Amino acid sequence: MNERRYDLEDRLINFSAELIAVVEELPPTKASSHLGGQLLRSGTAPALHYGEAQSAESQKDFIHKMKGALKELRESHINLRILEKVNLLGSADLPTLVECNELIRIFKKSIETAERNLSK
Repeated sequence: MNERRYDLEDRLINFSAELIAVVEELPPTKASSHLGGQLLRSGTAPALHYGEAQSAESQKDFIHKMKGALKELRESHINLRILEKVNLLGSADLPTLVECNELIRIFKKSIETAERNLSK
């Protein structure tokens, strides 16, 4: 089980690194500066929230921290879609959007499982 935890942690760190690279490649426009700054914050936050969740003081605290990570992932996903829509996101960066979707699904399932276990 610990192996899976670190695998997710590695995926989140890699996702953060990929988003940093995406932001660094954005053109120097007002829109990309605004969205890029927001993407840096929301795209790197899930890895940090997940790290906090691993040291949660209770099951409720774990769920709360995981929900924080999920919110940031959803924000990142929308930001990436906006960048894609206005052609500021190159097609080479679409795997980042796919990975964001996968991470959202993982976090949703994990939260559902934790909430189900809490109610038992």
